[in-house]
Amino acid sequence: MQFFIDTGIIEEINQAKEWGFVDGVTTNPSLIAQTGRSQADVIKDIVKIIDGPISAEVISTDREGMIKEGAELAKIHDNVVIKLPLTEAGISACKWFSDNNIKTNVTLCFSANQALLAAKNGATYISPFVGRLDDIGVDGNGLIAEIRQVFDNYGFTTKILAASLRHADHVKQSALIGADVATMPFSVIKQLFKHPLTDIGLEKFLADHAKSNK
Repeated sequence: MQFFIDTGIIEEINQAKEWGFVDGVTTNPSLIAQTGRSQADVIKDIVKIIDGPISAEVISTDREGMIKEGAELAKIHDNVVIKLPLTEAGISACKWFSDNNIKTNVTLCFSANQALLAAKNGATYISPFVGRLDDIGVDGNGLIAEIRQVFDNYGFTTKILAASLRHADHVKQSALIGADVATMPFSVIKQLFKHPLTDIGLEKFLADHAKSNK
């Protein structure tokens, strides 16, 4: 499973690079807005740090606008992935980008049928939102399992990018089901390191070491 960090904050991305296991970055308009900078400037900085897929989302809601905006974003770097909403216009634009060898990430996916449409139009990634489904009482990772089965049934190469992961268990369950990628905020990545027995064990080792060196 690949790990992407879901952020536009350069300091967090630099830390992720130091950890060594983060493969890419996802952004969205809300995350970019938190930086107080233009999307193009943020993406230009990110591609200098992480040598992997960097999702940049279009703001336009019509097909032509998405294509124009996405084509400009794609010029920034070969690693830029155009993020499109799962709408009629977004799926249509996805086909155009696929035909022109530009990578795409179709986002805001909440059903296996939606994922199937994205895969048929050649999406590089499909982003089902696990946490937002959980918020309304639906099993978000159940959707990951459905998409995995559909894609495996027909040999689709679109990668399942588990998104809206709120805690470490979301990550674990997505991995067990077979999501190709998990994208998560900095805070959730930090949760993956943690286990109380690790902390207790380390404290004991250090205490024993201190005793033996008196």
